[in-house]
Amino acid sequence: MSDQRPPQADEPGQGHEAQPAGLARWEVPWPEGMLAGSWTPERAALALAFVAAIRKTSSLMQLMSQAAAERIGINATDLNCLNILSFSGQLTAGELAKATGLTTASITGVVDRLEQAGFVHRERDATDRRRVVVHLDTARALGTIAPVFGPMLGAWQRLTEQYTDDQLRLIVAFYDQVEGVIRDHLARLRTQET
Repeated sequence: MSDQRPPQADEPGQGHEAQPAGLARWEVPWPEGMLAGSWTPERAALALAFVAAIRKTSSLMQLMSQAAAERIGINATDLNCLNILSFSGQLTAGELAKATGLTTASITGVVDRLEQAGFVHRERDATDRRRVVVHLDTARALGTIAPVFGPMLGAWQRLTEQYTDDQLRLIVAFYDQVEGVIRDHLARLRTQET
């Protein structure tokens, strides 16, 4: 195995744009065990850029969520719960707790705050009165949250115009795989907690 570390993802000559103003240079740890001895230097640099891109995107999305939550007037955990709810429009409190990894007591607090802010309402399940279903107020969400995220979603939509259908299928499949990896490791961390 080579002792050489591949170039940093944001070093000159790596095909990456300069860091946005206001963001410090991002150093990317690269554990020696991750560097395959059979890789060419170009492959190693690409692998590093791949990992760095995912990590940077993750960090920036967390920062975006925090800034958006502040703009909307709720906390980041509550905004994340609203995002999860937006995929189906409704979940039981237990399903929302499982999806987020929060305790049922914590979810009760989240739903209390979101209901008070007008983003959700609770209903008893018609078939099982013990279950509480949390419904997203779509009109309120669209009126309050969509303007905050709309410009970014529009920019993402414009990005898709650069790619063919086959390329977009590949990108979507990639994100499905990334989601699977994250879900597996999230489950691993939660199992270790218990």
